[in-house]
Amino acid sequence: MDGETTYIEASAKAVYQKCVELSRNLWWTWHPEVMNIYRDLDPIRWRQLDHNPVALLHEFTPERLAARAAEMVLHSRINYAHRRMKEYVNQTDTWASTHAGVLGANPVAYFSAEFGIHESLPIYSGGLGVLSGDHVKSASGLGVPLVGIGLFYAQGYFKQQLDSDGYQSEEYMNTKVENLAIEPALTPQGEPITVAVETRSGPVLAKVWQMNVGRVKLFLLDCNVEGNQPQDRELTSRLYGGNERTRVRQELVLGVGGVKALRALNITPGVYHLNEGHSAFGPLEVIRERMHDDGMTFDDALRETAQKTVFTTHTPVPAGHDRFDAAMVEEHLGPLRDELGISYEQLMGLGRVEPQNDQETFCMTVLGLKLSRRANAVSQLHGHISRRMWAHLWPWRVEEEIPIGHITNGVHIPSWLAWQMSQLYDRHFPNGWMQRMGESEVWRFIHKVDPGELWETHNTLKNLLLSFVRRRLSRQCRRRREHDDVVEAARNALDPSILTIGFGRRFATYKRAALLLTDEDRLSELLNDKQRPIQIIFAGKAHPKDEPGKQLIQRLANLRHDPRFAGKLVFVEDYEINVCRHLVQGVDVWLNNPRRPLEASGTSGQKVVLNGGLNMSILDGWWAEAYNGINGFAIGKGTSHVSDEVTDRRDAAYLFETLEERVIPTYYKRDADGLPHQWIQMMMNSISTLAWRFSAHRMVMDYARECYVPAAGGLSCEMH
Repeated sequence: MDGETTYIEASAKAVYQKCVELSRNLWWTWHPEVMNIYRDLDPIRWRQLDHNPVALLHEFTPERLAARAAEMVLHSRINYAHRRMKEYVNQTDTWASTHAGVLGANPVAYFSAEFGIHESLPIYSGGLGVLSGDHVKSASGLGVPLVGIGLFYAQGYFKQQLDSDGYQSEEYMNTKVENLAIEPALTPQGEPITVAVETRSGPVLAKVWQMNVGRVKLFLLDCNVEGNQPQDRELTSRLYGGNERTRVRQELVLGVGGVKALRALNITPGVYHLNEGHSAFGPLEVIRERMHDDGMTFDDALRETAQKTVFTTHTPVPAGHDRFDAAMVEEHLGPLRDELGISYEQLMGLGRVEPQNDQETFCMTVLGLKLSRRANAVSQLHGHISRRMWAHLWPWRVEEEIPIGHITNGVHIPSWLAWQMSQLYDRHFPNGWMQRMGESEVWRFIHKVDPGELWETHNTLKNLLLSFVRRRLSRQCRRRREHDDVVEAARNALDPSILTIGFGRRFATYKRAALLLTDEDRLSELLNDKQRPIQIIFAGKAHPKDEPGKQLIQRLANLRHDPRFAGKLVFVEDYEINVCRHLVQGVDVWLNNPRRPLEASGTSGQKVVLNGGLNMSILDGWWAEAYNGINGFAIGKGTSHVSDEVTDRRDAAYLFETLEERVIPTYYKRDADGLPHQWIQMMMNSISTLAWRFSAHRMVMDYARECYVPAAGGLSCEMH
């Protein structure tokens, strides 16, 4: 009997250990079949814990988990998933092994201020972070040797709640490290790593954490360590929090501290990729290393470092480029400047368009451009805007020859593709299509799918979205202690038979979330049309200091009190990866109406494409190069007036015209079986022409071919 008991205990521990190992590598975040294992263990707690398997497993003993696994017949699924993960991590025959072999010994160091991997890891705020997360996942999938460098935000970005007046409040929650798939990063000798970054006002210390994202290691710096001043222990607690001094210190830790961490890890990058200007101090530390280790002069070390540095700019909005005054720069870069052997004027000149102009502040984007030899924008149009924006850095060149190219953003298909759509593709696409997701030929098979089958799959996802939104709305009402009738109305909001439009993004004013509200009466007529109504789901956060953005949210949220809009126009709180996933998978139409040309790229609409939704967008960012007339809807003609007021008025008219004359009639034109054939054809056109072009796999392959491999090989060509 004892032997039998021992065997049962050993078996239980083995099952538990496999579940733990699966949870400790974020590979599971793009594998629905693995997530379903954890969900089946306890569906209610899975949802309550933000789909966090590490936290869920803490609530199970090995014996209880084994019993539950037996009850739900999970053992074979657990074994299969565990084996697949091991095979994936250890695979050596990858795209990169053939196309980017030079990176094998010296990987890409990818620096970003935020990484949006999954909702259970709140170290992201929006598009930049999700883009970084998708970049890392696709680098893993392609086998590109890459390590990520970021910051560990103990409180992350804020949780959004609207009060009874519809006004946004921010709540910061402490993340429990023990509930994350994270562990201390160790030196080759097995010692935990802490780095010190010197400033004129004393050192700032940061410990280094490690996370595994498939084949990629992600290293996060954390200033909450003994030895730091109390205010510095809080330095990395919040994403984009605090004042200008907090910001420069965070960026010093990310850039300089990140390079020091790589050295402590004994990682010698072949390429440094700065994803936006937040990490642009990093190359200065690399220059210092080359001067110290190899006896180089500052100018020679700068030249060699710049050859290995790639810089990506993400915004044409002036406020999106960090700037610091001279005193702030000298306080934080002074000790490093001393070691570099350069003057105060030389250092400031590196961050100025006009080096001798004492009135110009120090710009992180300018520093990034000067310390790199490969710079890119994130869409074709953004490339044009960026070359014009920074032309003064190269006054001897005409605008077309400014050395800023473009690589258009893409999305990680396995992370954003609904399971139901994936099953449909599996049935009709060639075997192994997921390994060829960046190839156009694969996606042409969507035209072989029966229109009824595609429409039925889309409507299944739409129903799941509406159920999710109703739960969220009723929960919002209960939290505000509203009347039972209001809660009940929230439970019955929205109708699956009605054309459903989604709008989800950061509520910066240039994104014009309220463009439809410029004519409330006309909007009301569309919402309440007896034959062809529409309904709209809004979601998004305003920066805590963005009062106009908060007022915009308040105006939208309070329309629920207007009988013309109640139950037909809704606002879902706390826009994050999980809310985004539901929206992009279930809407009929994704609305994007920024003020052109201020949307650098945008990726949410690319996620909609994968799941059969159609885009209705201003011809800005990625949509300017994606729209072909039969794969979605364009708002306007791709122009903007010199007056923002005129542009907004004109675009509002275009928006209503597009809805009334194209979108609504096409959606409601049905055959005898209730199928909107023209609409379904547009869905197919959208999937076949866009899914492969705007995938993160294609994006990372472009970076590898155009930036990483040439930079690692020391080639000095500029990217165009």
